[in-house]
Amino acid sequence: MAHPFPLNASTARPRRVVVKLGTGVLTSGIGELNTPRIAAVCASLAALRARGTEVIVVSSGAVGLGMGQLGLARRPKEIAQQQACAAIGQSRLMQTWQAGFAPHGLTVAQVLLTHDDLRLRSRYLGVQATLRQLLRYGTIPVINENDTVSAAEIKFGDNDTLSALVASLTGAQYLIILSTAPGLVDRCGTGEIVPLVKRITPEIEAMAGGTTSETATGGMISKLAAAKLATKSGCGVFIASGAEPEILAKLLSGRGPGTFFVPSGLPLEAKKHWLAYFQRPTGTLLVNACAVPVLREQGRSLLAVGVTGTRGEFAAGDIVNLAGPDGLVFARGRVAFASDEIPALAGQQRAAVAALYPARKRLEVIHRNDLVLL
Repeated sequence: MAHPFPLNASTARPRRVVVKLGTGVLTSGIGELNTPRIAAVCASLAALRARGTEVIVVSSGAVGLGMGQLGLARRPKEIAQQQACAAIGQSRLMQTWQAGFAPHGLTVAQVLLTHDDLRLRSRYLGVQATLRQLLRYGTIPVINENDTVSAAEIKFGDNDTLSALVASLTGAQYLIILSTAPGLVDRCGTGEIVPLVKRITPEIEAMAGGTTSETATGGMISKLAAAKLATKSGCGVFIASGAEPEILAKLLSGRGPGTFFVPSGLPLEAKKHWLAYFQRPTGTLLVNACAVPVLREQGRSLLAVGVTGTRGEFAAGDIVNLAGPDGLVFARGRVAFASDEIPALAGQQRAAVAALYPARKRLEVIHRNDLVLL
């Protein structure tokens, strides 16, 4: 089945792609690497690299390989046990990728990340600079979550999300998610693969399901979430089967079976994209009905007069959500006041806020440059 997507020279030979491979693609059982498939994937990626496309790999598999080494039949539930499996499996995973790329004269570079590496602006920029330098050196960055040290509060949750964030921060044209799923299947109707998704609607989301694999996480639900994030940054997303021969070449030539998600026309400005998708808000600001259209339609700053209250605790400088009277979150931003300061200034005009905080140069609760609509 060909993709009904008009390809041209720039899409057939993209400047940069991120390829995410799930545990089910890389293994043929718990702890058993599918080396012929990995070798074939490396050959396809090397061919892309030879044609001038920069390639970044996001690879799952460390926990599954560690489980195999330890003789575990089920994914451990305790974080410490998962971390131990990852520590054992990660080195074997990287050795496998290097062995796969070595015949093509390519060097791999291991990059292990936690959510804090992308949530904190200075570290986000550092990761971005490092990846760019690795690509300039002609290496293949192989990225995985740093499962050995990741606790619940700093985990991405799954490598689908991680791959979308990597595609966003590196400005990739395409994110290609290869898994055991052949694409998005219309489970609510035809039972066929949906070849093209122009917008991820509630109807599209209803087609997704989780995963029953002992080594994988997320399933199609997490892949749709990743596609939603990546397409908003202007990146096209493919979801296809990693077992399909020559799948990368087929997808980029419009011949591959799978699902293509059309990117948004205008990606968000870089800082606002970071605010929107790389953060875990610490609380919520509640705003009144008048403030919502002012922020949504006029692009204004959030003033104290539009604030009605808070949920959760946060400090000045933290990232918070903004919710309207209906309770729905519609924006996110960096707040200039702590949660314990909000009750005194909520609903107040600028003059009253200036009297309360005479030393403050900026009296906006969230300045428009630090606010992004979701």
